Order: sequence, then structure tokens, then C-alpha cells
Amino acid sequence: MSNSRVLKWITGSIEIFLAIPLIGALVVMGSGYTVLVITLILHIVTLVLSSSNKEPIYGSVMGIITSLLAWIPFVGWLLHLLTGIFLMVTAAKKPNQLPPPPAPHY
Repeated sequence: MSNSRVLKWITGSIEIFLAIPLIGALVVMGSGYTVLVITLILHIVTLVLSSSNKEPIYGSVMGIITSLLAWIPFVGWLLHLLTGIFLMVTAAKKPNQLPPPPAPHY
């Protein structure tokens, strides 16, 4: 499993946890919104790794948007939920494998 897939599982789990009503809000506000900065950094790292591995990046892009807008009540909850789902779906997908090259013709 690639590092980008591992990070997608980790960031997806964090996003799903932050989508739990009241608990997620208490964690975010209790940390002085530092959690959102940490997740932003993790999503950027995941985006770079996914891009270099030619894996889907939409979950990480959504994570970056979520980290920037999650301070808005209810919008943050919805964004955390959707981002967590997208990240976990892309992490669970099997990597695209190229078919073997054709046999040479002599």
C-alpha cells in the first residue's frame, strides 16, 4: 500500500471523526482551530503524494477546501462528512495496474 493511500485512510478517518456532531465541534473549537491547520497540512501532503503516484486527488482537494471553510457551522459538518467519505472511497480503490506489454513480433 502506497504512502498516499495510507494518508488517505488517516485523513479520511480524521474527517469522519470531525463530522460527529458536537464532538467534532468541541475538538475543533477546543484546539483553537489548530486541528484544521494540521488537517490542512496533511491534505496538502496527501495531495502531493497522490499526484506523484497518479492517484485520484479529489479527496485531498476537498480536504483542503474543508480545512479552510470548516469554521462555518453546519457547512463544516457537511464538508467533513463528504470529504471523509471521498477520501475513504479513493483509499479503498485498488490501484490501476497497467496490462503487461504485448509480446514482441519477430
